[in-house]
Amino acid sequence: MVHTGDVIGRILVVDDDPTVAEVVSRYLVRDGHQVECVADGLEALRRAEGAPPDLVVLDLMLPGMDGLEVCRRLRETSAVPVVMLTALGEETDRLAGLETGADDYVTKPFSPRELALRVRSVLRRAQGAHAPAGTEVLRDGDLVLDVSAHEAHLGGAALSLTAREFDLLAFLMRHPRQAFDRDRLLRQVWGWTFGDSSTVTVHVRRLREKVEDDPTAPRRIVTVWGVGYRYEPGTAG
Repeated sequence: MVHTGDVIGRILVVDDDPTVAEVVSRYLVRDGHQVECVADGLEALRRAEGAPPDLVVLDLMLPGMDGLEVCRRLRETSAVPVVMLTALGEETDRLAGLETGADDYVTKPFSPRELALRVRSVLRRAQGAHAPAGTEVLRDGDLVLDVSAHEAHLGGAALSLTAREFDLLAFLMRHPRQAFDRDRLLRQVWGWTFGDSSTVTVHVRRLREKVEDDPTAPRRIVTVWGVGYRYEPGTAG
């Protein structure tokens, strides 16, 4: 299905339920996207490699290869944003999806309009729509974030960050030594007025694995017990 007007993004929908795929596709096309649907994980990986999409809507429960493995393999070669569809009440599945690199999730049964809004939000962040005009570069020793170019480097090597990871790190680096609770980070970084705050915990853990010398004893993104997290510049190395 192809939208005939201006295309906001090219979306790959991966779901083996044809009814769900059709409803999701219809709403996303209505929202201005070009949409392609596939029903299994291996085909999704082939399509993503052959014609990389701007975002993947990925069902967790797929035949053969499940959504977690698809997301894990996507993350080996790509930072393409992933919005995962999970079953209502399965918190362990949601957290597992975030751990493997999903940027966001929507629980089934879901409102197609809510999904479309989440897709638009993740795409905006991934495409840098909120980046300020001009050049903004955040530096902390050997950690460098070029916000305008949406690039991150540590020790001169490129860092592979998802859109949410990049936004979270940029937000914390812009507010050094300020403590933020998880609910405020959800509002400021995710744009959510409500949601599962464990999402923040998972993203902080993933960031630490990428920017800390020892993720088990973080020196940049530190825990403020009873509050949340803060960024401590000039302490790593």
